[in-house]
Amino acid sequence: MMKKAIVRLTLVSASLLAAHAFGGDYRAPHLPDGTPDLQGVWTNATATPFERSPELGDRRAFTEQEAAAISKAAIAAVEADAAPSDPNKKIEAISSLPPVGNYNLFWTDRGMSVANIDGEWRTSMIIEPSNGRIPALTAAAQQRMTARSARNPNDGPEGRALGERCLLSFGSSSGPPMLPTMYNSYYQIVQSPGYVMILVEMVHDARIIRIQDRHTPGGIRKWMGDSVGHWEGDTLIVETRNFRPEQSFRGSSENAVVTERFTRVANDKIVYRFTVEDPTTFTAPFTGELPFITVDANIYEYACHEGNYALPGILSGAREAEKE
Repeated sequence: MMKKAIVRLTLVSASLLAAHAFGGDYRAPHLPDGTPDLQGVWTNATATPFERSPELGDRRAFTEQEAAAISKAAIAAVEADAAPSDPNKKIEAISSLPPVGNYNLFWTDRGMSVANIDGEWRTSMIIEPSNGRIPALTAAAQQRMTARSARNPNDGPEGRALGERCLLSFGSSSGPPMLPTMYNSYYQIVQSPGYVMILVEMVHDARIIRIQDRHTPGGIRKWMGDSVGHWEGDTLIVETRNFRPEQSFRGSSENAVVTERFTRVANDKIVYRFTVEDPTTFTAPFTGELPFITVDANIYEYACHEGNYALPGILSGAREAEKE
């Protein structure tokens, strides 16, 4: 993780100075089978939030000066948090953190620069609707989420989040849609005739995308869904459906359909676009974009359970509470 944080910091200045416009005269390299080459190790870490701040309204882009200021502040926060502690400084309680403290920012890798796509410094990953925010939930989805929150998540391990159980990445790192989290937002893409594999560093999830194939029957539900892709020019289009009911994105159901588009627009950038459709959950579809930036780094093992006693601690605490 230390190496990743250092690598990421060194990439910030380069990404700010070398933002590539979407399209133009660039032509992606091609593999022997004629398909565009998306292979390599990429990161989607960014300072751009998933949803836009309400006060920005329909404003889709920051100015270059605003984007530089955001990046400067993000870097300064990490440097300040990683500075040596003063052993004589009086420690005051911080109400926003648990009593035991929290992650030192040095160990996180949230991204230091604003996402730049087609020359725009994006204010949010979501670009449709125009306000950059997720559409409202349907009445059925609201009832479903109310019922879910009423259940005790500490009854057993099955009630805990998939990431806590090391079954799937935290957040939506592995997706789809594939979004950055607080660390390990690294992806390795490997292609072979008929397949594209995306190895996600977080919880070492591996997405297998079948090219020019049919979806499996709806009764067969998979982690990360069933992904089938095809090429339209130099863009890989992937449709994923048949999610497991335990996997939910912002409250989505197993009926969700996610359509992704991967377009390599420069040697060091893939523009990743996704659309989420789930009429049983959201009152309208929504679309987002973010860049995947190439990195000269390796994918490391994510030993999710090694030395991790959080889950038994949570459950044993619940058992003690029940005794009382």
